[in-house]
Amino acid sequence: MADYTLKTIFEHILNMLCIDFQADEAKSMARILLSHYLGAERYAEQLQPHAPVPSAAASALLAATQRVCMHEPLQYVLGSTTFMGLDLQVDARVLIPRPETEELVQWAQQTASATGAQRLLDVGTGSGCIAIALAHLLPDVQVHALDVSAEALALAHHNAQRVGVRVEFHCADALSPLPASLPAPFDLIVSNPPYILERERIEMRPNVLQHEPWGALFVPDSDPLLFYRSIAQHAVGGLLAPQGAMLFEINETQGDATCNMLRNMGLERIELRCDMFGKERMIRCYMPEI
Repeated sequence: MADYTLKTIFEHILNMLCIDFQADEAKSMARILLSHYLGAERYAEQLQPHAPVPSAAASALLAATQRVCMHEPLQYVLGSTTFMGLDLQVDARVLIPRPETEELVQWAQQTASATGAQRLLDVGTGSGCIAIALAHLLPDVQVHALDVSAEALALAHHNAQRVGVRVEFHCADALSPLPASLPAPFDLIVSNPPYILERERIEMRPNVLQHEPWGALFVPDSDPLLFYRSIAQHAVGGLLAPQGAMLFEINETQGDATCNMLRNMGLERIELRCDMFGKERMIRCYMPEI
């Protein structure tokens, strides 16, 4: 292998990435890869351009860059991502947490604090990002989370230990009767369930379609509210306490339909909120008093 300096290896991996990515995105990923595999500081290729790169580190960096060029998500290549300032492990067992979901967590935190919630449930926890972030932000609240995937729950449990928070995890299918082990009712329910329509696959990037778990992404075109309806049925059936709050991340095209469904099921104070990009992506509603 050729001898590399920080400048030459940066230029090499940047050229690799620019084949498939826009220049700014490629530069950002190249610097993240340099930091992860070489321990280089930001802009190290400019600050220390002639610093030599050990051959073993160069080999690891080039192999990782090749994986990214093959459309494997950068977060999977690195093995971790940052969510709400927390370092979480991610791999092909779970979806990669998105920045928009951080807004849902912030809204849930505000809601829990305002209502004095003592017990909350994250439905479809995946990596555990929502439950773990809320357990970190609300240390006095009892946090539970469920997912249908035992593999995802194993990773979520690891992430809770990694962050140092307590979350009770349950293996359960939100589309089926829930286990009696869930200590219902909950004061707050949060969920980011599958909501991408099958017909929307054509608009998605290869790194998502080829690597992230489809079961956590897609719902049938014929039933876009499949998970919301089931979770709401559980909520009104006793899962959510009287005057308890429920928050969802939603498909931006389904805001009105989701609000109408929740209203028809007897939920109140329904609020539809836009995310940082101006898309209708979050809903909050409440159980009425008994």
